[in-house]
Parts: sequence; structure tokens; C-alpha cells
Amino acid sequence: MAAAAALGSSGHHVTVLEARPFPGGRATSFPLPGGAEPIDNCQHILLRCCVNLLDFYRRLGVDQSIQFHREIHFLEPGGRRSVMKRGLLPAPLHFAESFATLRFLSLAEKLAVARALLALRRQRHRPDLDRITMLDWLREQRQPPRAIERFWRQVLVSAINEELEHMAAAHGFQVFWLGFLAGRDTYEMGIPSIPLGQLYSPDAWRALPNVQFRFRTAVRSIETSEDHIAAVVAGDERFTADAYISALPADRLAPLLPSLGLERDAFAPSPITGIHLWFDRPVTTLPHATLLDRTLQWMFNKSEGRYLQLVVSASRSLTPLSRQQVIDLALRELVEFFPAVRDARLERAEVIKEIHATFSARPGLESLRPPAATRFSNLSLAGDWTRSGWPATMEGAVRSGYLAAGHASRLLGTPQVYLLPDIA
Repeated sequence: MAAAAALGSSGHHVTVLEARPFPGGRATSFPLPGGAEPIDNCQHILLRCCVNLLDFYRRLGVDQSIQFHREIHFLEPGGRRSVMKRGLLPAPLHFAESFATLRFLSLAEKLAVARALLALRRQRHRPDLDRITMLDWLREQRQPPRAIERFWRQVLVSAINEELEHMAAAHGFQVFWLGFLAGRDTYEMGIPSIPLGQLYSPDAWRALPNVQFRFRTAVRSIETSEDHIAAVVAGDERFTADAYISALPADRLAPLLPSLGLERDAFAPSPITGIHLWFDRPVTTLPHATLLDRTLQWMFNKSEGRYLQLVVSASRSLTPLSRQQVIDLALRELVEFFPAVRDARLERAEVIKEIHATFSARPGLESLRPPAATRFSNLSLAGDWTRSGWPATMEGAVRSGYLAAGHASRLLGTPQVYLLPDIA
């Protein structure tokens, strides 16, 4: 979609072949049985440092549907709350005032975290960050176990969708540098005020009438001729174009174009579980919270405290559990943070397990992620698994689309740079 919006805004005619009956892939929404309002497959958020994602939303005219929050609420079992927000000091010291008041870390733990943040700022160009795990680096910085669990893991597992012991330190550095240290407002959390699917609905594309979507149109084969793509076959149709962009996952593209030599097995999946709970009464007034010391990681208040969406990233422990077991676990833990859950009646529950939500951002993977350019002169690659400069996030996906669109624009004789640089 990002590639289509970029090229479409430059006047090119774009046809998007989408296998599903709706756009958005793993970041979308779907209707529940009985005509209820659509729900997101999982709560997706962005930070203000996601400059390309915000640019994509502006191209579609839906950027006003993102609500930004300046406070991050940390909840401990028992309900004690701490709040992180920017203060009066300039970056990178803008969190100093609220950080000093955090109650879920001791003074010694705060000082240790502060030392590590200063070290992160100094070492962010270390050449070995893609070869070590984030946990290796934190231990190198002598971080206390509780600080690792309650601060570093709480932030990074949700952001990267991988555990610290499997996560390349380069990605952890990127999250904290861009999201927490680079600017005073880059940490602000943006949450869509409408279902994800509505962000990309047909109404959003009316400003780009030269972009056409063909849904339920899965590509079955790709025809090649020496060093270029001759056509793609989808359904019973054969499509030809001046330039082609593939946004297929690696495991789908590899058998279609084996000559690309993709390391399809390198992109091991990491799951995310979304748990949707509807109660008969409000159980909280908080808009969102990160939940400490339990399986549940985030709570998002979707409707006046009665409909909560819970998120567990890197949720391998939940994968073998049944739907009811996941719901029971969620209720058992939720009542520790929100006592009102104990007296509320659960009216409805949905559990959505995205087993292949993202790839595992492990050390050594960056060198295996392909760039937009390929051995075929008229084919560009996009997808969060390609070399976007970011891990598998919505920002990473948009960056890959913009890089592919820029490569395609050069092939079409109208070179343009769509990718916006990261915040300095």
C-alpha cells in the first residue's frame, strides 16, 4: 500500500493484486459474526518517530484518525501506577523528572538504567550490535535483573516482538534512541481512533484514483525472460506492467522466483496474541497501560472501560493453549491490576493468535534481508522482511514500500526519493 500510494501520488497507474478480500495484511480489522463492529486483529500502535508511517497516513488523508498520548502508564500487580512523560528539560533529558518518580524501580535500579541509557547514546554506532543480543548488552552494562524485567524487557519485547535473549541489540538500540532519546515528543504513542481496516478503506484511496485494487487475486506464478519480469499470473488473468513490486512474504516469494536465492528459512516467525474482552460495566478509566510482572503486557481501553484489548508479544507460551485457557489466564491476571474486573460479568471474548505476526529479529539477520533492487531489471522488493532499516513494524513495512517505489521510479524514468530519513 505504501508503494502504491507513493507511486500513485506521482501520477503512475498502479494495480495492487491482493490475495485477501481486504487490504492491510497483518495490520487490519475484520467484522465479528452477528454484524458487530469490526475489531483489529491486534492493537497496532506507532510512535512519533515513525515518520514514514505518518507520511503514508497523510497521503491517504487519515492522519487525523491517529490519537497521540503523552503519558505512558506502568501498572504493577496490586494496581500501583507510575507515569512516564516528558518534562521541561530538552532531549535527551526530557524524561528526567518523571523517571525520578517511577515507583516500580528502586533508586539503585533507576541509576543503573540511566547509566545504560547514557552508554546506549555513546555506543549506538558500535559495529557488533547486530551480532550480539540485547540481553548480552544489558548484562555487559551490569543492569539489575529487576530493571531488565520491568523496564528494558517491558518496552522492547512489545516494540520488537521478540525476547531480549533472541533480539539483535541493534534493534533495541534503535527503539530507545529514536523513541526515547532523539526528541522530546518522539516517544508519544499514536493509537488509531478507528478500526485499522478503515484507515485503508476505499474512501481513503479516492484521492488516488490511479491506484486500483484487485482483491481475492492471489499471484499463482511469475513469468520471467532472462533478466526481467515478463508477466504475473493471478487467478485466470495475466498481468503485464512496466515495473513490478513484490510485497509477498519471503516464504511465498521464494518458490515463485527461486532464482532470487532468498534465505526463506532465515525468517523464523514470532507470534503475537490479541485478547479482546467485553464486560457489562467499566473496569478502568485508564486509556492504556503496560502491565508488569505478568504474561499480559499491554491493555488498551477501546470503549469507556468496558471493552479492553490486551496484547502479548512474542507469545510463544500462549500458542499451545486453548482459547478458553487464554481467556482464563487473561481474567486471572487482569483482576490483579483492575479489581473491578472481579465484579464485572464477561459478556464476550475473542482470542486472535497471529502465529506469523513478524519475523524474529535475531542477531545476524540483517545481512540476509534483501534490498529493494533485484537481479531482475524491472522488479523491486518490498515487505517488512526486506532491508528497510527497521525491524518488522508498520514503519518498517512503509519504509520498504517507499524504498521499492523509489527503485521503481528510477526504472520508469522518473526518479524520486519517497523515503523520509529517521529523526536525527
